[in-house]
Amino acid sequence: MNSILIAIILANVLMSYKGFNDVQFFRKHEFHMGSVLSGEKIRIISSAFLHADIGHLVFNMLTLYFFAPVVMGYLGDVSFILIYFGSLIFGGLLTIYFHRKEYGYRAIGASGAVTGILYSAILLRPDMMLGLFFVIPIPAYIFGIVYLLYSIYGMRAKNDNIGHTAHFGGAIGGYILTLVIQPQLLFDHMMMVVLLTIPIIVLFAMAKMGKL
Repeated sequence: MNSILIAIILANVLMSYKGFNDVQFFRKHEFHMGSVLSGEKIRIISSAFLHADIGHLVFNMLTLYFFAPVVMGYLGDVSFILIYFGSLIFGGLLTIYFHRKEYGYRAIGASGAVTGILYSAILLRPDMMLGLFFVIPIPAYIFGIVYLLYSIYGMRAKNDNIGHTAHFGGAIGGYILTLVIQPQLLFDHMMMVVLLTIPIIVLFAMAKMGKL
């Protein structure tokens, strides 16, 4: 396994484990809207290394483990780091945009960064097949579109504790940064680029109409 990937996974494991056993540490580093708006911007990054429980941590790290090698193989280690942390920040910024009036809003998890890597891999390998629930084969681009549309639904419904906004922001980050790094994809995989743009347009159209 690539040493950079090992370092990121290890940082997530160690910081999450510390958070599992130290409530004060957890509260100090989680994404808390009031604290972020008051100047603690570092929480955008630190919260992405905390997880709610072992299941949350394992799911995110397994997803990263499976898809990071695709991005590294096509774009290299430096671009992987840029997309990972860029997607993390995109997720945080979109969360601020949509929840800036909710001062008590809290969120944790590497989902934004991991989703950015997932979408980067989909753009690079749109012919890739994913295992839905690790069993049912589904084309990567179909999964990408459905996942983003589900995230819009989750943002609108607000009936769970999942950070759908960070997921969506991370996906947008991975999408944009991958195309900036590898603009040839606009021509090589034009149909996939267009299809993955649709949920993004829907999101901002709904926001403009006050539907979120």
